[in-house]
Amino acid sequence: MNKINHDQLLSLEHPFIKIPVEKLKSSLRTSQKHIEKEIANLTDKVTEISKKSSQGSMDPTQVEAALDNIVNRLSTLKRKLKDTRADEALYSQRTKVRLQHLQDFTSISTLDSDEFAKWSRIRLNRIVIDYLLREGFRDTASLLAKSERIEDLVDIELFAQSAKVEQALMRQSCTECLQWCKENNSSLKKIRSTLEFSLREQEFIELARVGRSEEAIEYARKHLTPWKDTHMKEIRHVMALLIYGPKTKCYPYKRLYDKSRWNDLIALFRSNNFALQFFTPEPLLNVTLQAGLAALKTPMCYQPDNRNIYCPVCDPETLGALATDLPLSHHFNSSIVCRISGQIMNEDNLPMALPNGYVYSFNALTEMASLNNGKITCPRTSLVYDVSQMKKVFIS
Repeated sequence: MNKINHDQLLSLEHPFIKIPVEKLKSSLRTSQKHIEKEIANLTDKVTEISKKSSQGSMDPTQVEAALDNIVNRLSTLKRKLKDTRADEALYSQRTKVRLQHLQDFTSISTLDSDEFAKWSRIRLNRIVIDYLLREGFRDTASLLAKSERIEDLVDIELFAQSAKVEQALMRQSCTECLQWCKENNSSLKKIRSTLEFSLREQEFIELARVGRSEEAIEYARKHLTPWKDTHMKEIRHVMALLIYGPKTKCYPYKRLYDKSRWNDLIALFRSNNFALQFFTPEPLLNVTLQAGLAALKTPMCYQPDNRNIYCPVCDPETLGALATDLPLSHHFNSSIVCRISGQIMNEDNLPMALPNGYVYSFNALTEMASLNNGKITCPRTSLVYDVSQMKKVFIS
């Protein structure tokens, strides 16, 4: 009963390892690109200098200046590689620490062991930190990670980088987000992102909003025309704003002028960023809670007369709301739970029927009777019975 199913729990930990591994691969690719680019350039430069020097078309002063230029380029390459080496060291360390964290889990065999309690606490802190970061509480998340000494098990700096872009969008500026799109252009193409077009569209809208029609037309020619093959309908739609002003009552164009589009852009950026960083679309806290709630959810949870006070799904004001759209759990064998104690009724805690037909556990009824001079009060009907009136229920 207390045996751990390692595969089920580890199935939720895929992003935990993939994030540092992919960041390490990305850093290595960046280093390789820098090296290949500079080596090719320097090889051409050295060949050119050698050729011109042998032909006498370069005097010693020119050769010295050309060599100084090569040295400067090598110094620049060294600085770039130093930055990428720091990233490589960081993500190598994180990958190692996280693999060890999961390895520690696979060596734990029972749920009631101290080792599992310790490992679960670390995992809970990771999940809470992930939620705090997504909700914008970076300082709180950093303090928790530092106090629990789990900095290598969380990705605070990745959220800090994206927060700068989100803050710019909140200020109604697309500049930072467009720069982010440029830096991640190839990756965004792979996931067929429309973020850049949406940003260009918004910048056009802002020009139309203030009546700068000529600038808007020029902007459309430069930045919207390249998207004509895939977004012609949207381009035609937004171009109509040159006729319909920001005070228009015509809904399709009124919606384009709506300031809430900035919130849509933030949501779209966040979705694309999570996809590129290999974060889960939903917070790990939601994913974990929903996995547990789906295992508990039954049709009885949504019947007011049959709700169990000890079942989290049965409370519609808290976790029950989170479980609303989840599927019902599938059990091969049903479990009968006592409405009074919340304990499962089985051969060690027999189900007992009262004269009114309601069934409760033996332990709960005998405890109630011991506190009330042998009397039992049915919690559903408030009818009072003597303890001798309860009868065993045999389930076939």
